[in-house]
Formats: sequence, C-alpha cells, structure tokens
Amino acid sequence: MNVPRLERELGIEVYATKASGIGGRIRKFPEDFVVEEILLDGSKATVHEPKYVSSLTGRGRYLICLLVKRNWDTILATRAIAKQLNMSQERIQIAGIKDANALTAQHISISRTTPEQISSVKMKDIRLYPLRFSNDKIHSKMLLGNHFHIIIREIAHSSAEIEERIGNVQNELEDAGGVPNFFGYQRFGTKRAITHQVGKHILKGEWEKAALTFLAKPSRFEHPESRRARERLWKTRDFAEAFHNFPFQLRQERMMLSHLSKHPRDFVGAFRRLPAKLCQLFVQAYQSYLFNKFLIGRIKHGISLKEIQNGDCTVKVSDQSCLALPIVGFKQPLSLGVQGEIEREILKEENLTLEDFRISIMPKISAAGGLRTALMSVKDFFWTKPSADSVNRFKRKVEFDFMLGRGSYATVVLREFMKPRNLVSAGF
Repeated sequence: MNVPRLERELGIEVYATKASGIGGRIRKFPEDFVVEEILLDGSKATVHEPKYVSSLTGRGRYLICLLVKRNWDTILATRAIAKQLNMSQERIQIAGIKDANALTAQHISISRTTPEQISSVKMKDIRLYPLRFSNDKIHSKMLLGNHFHIIIREIAHSSAEIEERIGNVQNELEDAGGVPNFFGYQRFGTKRAITHQVGKHILKGEWEKAALTFLAKPSRFEHPESRRARERLWKTRDFAEAFHNFPFQLRQERMMLSHLSKHPRDFVGAFRRLPAKLCQLFVQAYQSYLFNKFLIGRIKHGISLKEIQNGDCTVKVSDQSCLALPIVGFKQPLSLGVQGEIEREILKEENLTLEDFRISIMPKISAAGGLRTALMSVKDFFWTKPSADSVNRFKRKVEFDFMLGRGSYATVVLREFMKPRNLVSAGF
C-alpha cells in the first residue's frame, strides 16, 4: 500500500498494517484533538479547570502550573507567558512539546513567581492555573506520556464498514506487538516539512543554507501570503525588505530577519535570536529523520521489530528488554550486527559523522543522542461506535481514546487506521 509522498520524505515509507483505512479528517476543530499530559508520579494535566484551593501545597522556588492552550505552539505560548510576566523564557520549563493545532494540557514550572502573578496572565486561548510549589522544576524525564481523545470526522463509509476496518487494523497491530515508533509529522512541520533540513545544514556548518531554508523555502501548503514572502526572499536575498514584507504571524522568522537586516552575513547571530529550545528542535528534527530511516531500513530488510538480533541495542520497559534504535548523537554508539550496517550506510549517504552532532559554535544545541524503542505500545485503546457527523451531512465520525508513552506520536497511530491520501487535507 502506497504512502503519501510527504511521509516518504520524512523517512516513513510503509504502513505496519495491510488492512484498508477509514479515511476521514482530524483537527476539524482544536477540540477534536485533545492531549492531556501524565507525569511519572501519576499527576495528570486536564483541559478542565482544576478545583479551587485556598492555599497551595508544597514548598520551593518553583511554582508548578497547569497550562491549557488552544491552537498555540508550545514554545510561542511559553514565550508569550514570559513576556506578560516580564521575565526570561528560560525561567519557564516544560516536560514536553504538545500539538499546536489542538486543545492541550500540560505541567510547567516557573521559577521565582507567585500565584498572584500567575493569575494576572490573560491571553486568548491560554489558561494558566497555579497548582503547587516544588523544589524541582519540570523536565522531560518526569514525563510518563500523554492521553489522547481524538475525533475523526468526514468518514464516507457505512458504520458497519468503519467498524470492520478499525477491527482489522487493531488485530494486525496486536499481532505485530505495537506500532513502529516513527517520529511523527509534528516533529518536522506538516505544512512545511523543513525543520530536519535546517538541522542538517546546522550540523554541517552551513549556516547560510540553514537560515535560507528556514526563512525562504516555500511550501504549497502554507498561507499564500507567507508563501509569496518566502518566494520573494528566495529570489532577492534582501533581508531588510523581507523584514517589512513577512506577515506578523511569522514571529520567529521576523526575529531572524530583524537581525539579518542589520547584519546580513551573520547567520549564526540570527539563529541566536531564536529561543534556544527552537534551535535545539532543528537538530532534534534531523535526529528524528535519521531514526525514521534506521527504522524503515530494518523493516525493508525484513528484520523483526519484536525479536532482538545479535548486535541490537535494547532498553528496559516494564522490566522487559525491548529493541531500541539509536537517536544519533556524539555520545551514542551505533548498533552492531546487521542493524549497525544499515545505520552506517545511511550516515554515509548523509555524509555525516557522530562527531558532527557536537556544535562548538552553539554548544547548547549539541546533541548527545540516545536510544528509542522500535515499537510503541498503545495503551487503554478505546473507540466509540460510528455516529453521524453533525457538521458534515451524510458523513460519520468516530472517537478514539488511548495513551502513549513519552515521545510517541498519536498521528503515527492514526495513520494506520485512516490511511490518509493527503496528509494536509486529512488534518495531520
């Protein structure tokens, strides 16, 4: 079964299941894609307002808060909060980045602030609630996973056909032991999937190419005004003109253009104008692309994702050894055996070495690497019987609930059930 071209460009070249998908569309409304964060200690962030308490528990320099956002990028949301609180964005910490086109809830920690200051934050589609004080700031290792509630609309099949197709896919995934743990589209940008390309240029020290890719490489899927501005810059290389032409909603691009309009050859300096977390995301996106290539290489060679072979890397999950593949970095060795040969060949094709992930000119965005399981486990999976889609006459909808571990993508699960022909029109 053929996969969309965009997926192939991101290293996702196959489906794990052969059963037909139900089609449909996600994210018709942000409320159709709800993400609620779960921490290792069992704390769950919900999109509902927490019960009011007269005084907060705990002690410490960090105020743990619940951030509920609708249609906001996580980095931009924390930046906007920091601006309202008149503080550095570095004082706000998160456990993980959540979907932008969605309704999401997550924990954040803010250092040296008060509940009264938090209550003063007022922004459209952002709600911030103080929860407790702590001596520990929120960080990624605290994250257990995320619970998803997703509505798939605009399904053209009959209810009986929808149920049969969902059941067939579910059975195949159970037999396979899970879903291949690809990095999903959000990691790269579905409407403009260029973040991994920017990351590769950064790793190769090609800062001008990195900047022009981020600023000026257009996409047919983005807003026409944004596309025209990028196309103009691609032709002219006039950063001062571009700063005046770029739409105000392209905030990150305008931050770089502001610098380049004054210092047109200082591309490293332009990247330094961006939040460090965003620059890290460029490198991490390229690591994700390589992981997807490693995973697809194993699948194409017909090597099991459930069974561990000689030379494979492993990680412990619930006291069981599971197959893991490298997230490439300067500290992470490649696999051995056949899997290692696959990985080395891919790095050779990309003309990169592990040491390239050490970025001396911007050490904060260097990437040490790590391991990631080859399969993701879909927990507490539940789906409703198909029903009429109230906003699409003669079409049906179905609702999915499930939980995924840290770093796994709901869209990678949904693609197996939907088999979308066009990722953008399907809401991915």
